[in-house]
Amino acid sequence: MKTMILLQAANAGGGGSMWIWMILLVVLMWLLMIRPQQKKAKEEQKFRESLKKGDRVVFSGGIYGKVNNIEEHTIDVEVSNGVILTVEKSMIQPAPESKEEKK
Repeated sequence: MKTMILLQAANAGGGGSMWIWMILLVVLMWLLMIRPQQKKAKEEQKFRESLKKGDRVVFSGGIYGKVNNIEEHTIDVEVSNGVILTVEKSMIQPAPESKEEKK
């Protein structure tokens, strides 16, 4: 019903209808593109803040490992016995659960 009213107002307004369509386009873009990206960024930030020693993670490049030490901007990750890599926190993602871990 509200859409019909907006369409009628746009047709009656002449030059003002362009502004209504522009505003509707901006709102639509925000709802479909910007809002989901912001939600995903918040979830990733929450994950990084909740990391603790022993958590399984994956680098954005696909390397799996376990968290060994956490500092302000970096994380030490053990990727093999005795092999520890220091990486930027922003490059860490949660490791997907394997079928064996779910059992």
